[in-house]
Amino acid sequence: MRYKLTLIVVLLSLVAMTDARADLRLCNMTQSRIGIALGFRDAQGWISEGWWNLKANECETVLRGPLAARYYYVYAQDYERGGEWAGAHALCTRDKEFTVRGADNCLARGYDRAGFFEVDTGEQKNWTVQLTDQGRTGTPTRP
Repeated sequence: MRYKLTLIVVLLSLVAMTDARADLRLCNMTQSRIGIALGFRDAQGWISEGWWNLKANECETVLRGPLAARYYYVYAQDYERGGEWAGAHALCTRDKEFTVRGADNCLARGYDRAGFFEVDTGEQKNWTVQLTDQGRTGTPTRP
């Protein structure tokens, strides 16, 4: 009896964890491979991170768990056809994998600077951003 009760508790815990799952996902809805950087604020200030490389028509979870902020910031590059998904919010980046704390003096600190676009999650705990050809700026290069 004790074994059955323990098994039931474990199974109910697993079901509860599955139902409570919340993430920030980014989906590449193009035919190109793209690189994605993410920016957000936490208790200590701005953070920018990258790169998540997504194949055509692929999604990636970039933050796991319930979202802690209403606004997130995204910058992405189309590696194959050129162009980018960008916006007015400047954050630090670099060519290789990065995590940068702070948004000021990017160049003086040895980083690049890119304009990220704002994503308003409406304070939802789970959100998916779809990057499409229509949202990309810049002139795609032709093979």
